[in-house]
Amino acid sequence: MKKILIINGHPNKDSFNFGIATAYKKGASGSGAEIKEIIIRNLAFNPNLQFGYQKRTELEPDLLEAWEKIKWAEHMVWIHPVWWGGLPAITKGFIDRLFLPGFTFQNRENSAWWDKLLSGKSAHIITTLDFPSWYYKFAYGRPSVNQLKKSTLGFCGVKPVKVTYVGPIKASDPSTREKWLVKAEKLGKSLK
Repeated sequence: MKKILIINGHPNKDSFNFGIATAYKKGASGSGAEIKEIIIRNLAFNPNLQFGYQKRTELEPDLLEAWEKIKWAEHMVWIHPVWWGGLPAITKGFIDRLFLPGFTFQNRENSAWWDKLLSGKSAHIITTLDFPSWYYKFAYGRPSVNQLKKSTLGFCGVKPVKVTYVGPIKASDPSTREKWLVKAEKLGKSLK
């Protein structure tokens, strides 16, 4: 049985991202997966990494619980919108505060290299856009995907990391959105 963690990074509970998360969860549950969720907007934490890595800020209880879920997971599903080419601030703050040395990676002494502490885990990024995905890829170079896939998850040893683009959201009609929800459910069902 696969252990799946769904991480929803949209700050608005009424967003389409929550529909995607629900559909994915339905599909994964139907395939027998064990599922846990992190809804970042519901966590009580300071998203500011105030001292960088110079001084560790004590993790709030919600972040400690989130960390336990990340350790537990075999596969993470990150669902978030693209805002100004990047992640929502609360999602970036979640990563800044939790993806720390000793947790997700470990710097080697007297070396520019590091150990990847999340090796053995995989991930899927499902990102929503308000413009065509081809435009996001070719005009902007996929900055939020590069940041999360390569500079965060890859840096910490998570692989493979698949990506699914959903959009354009604002120009979509109900039947198109329903097709996207069916696709999200199929993605969840496809994990074994």
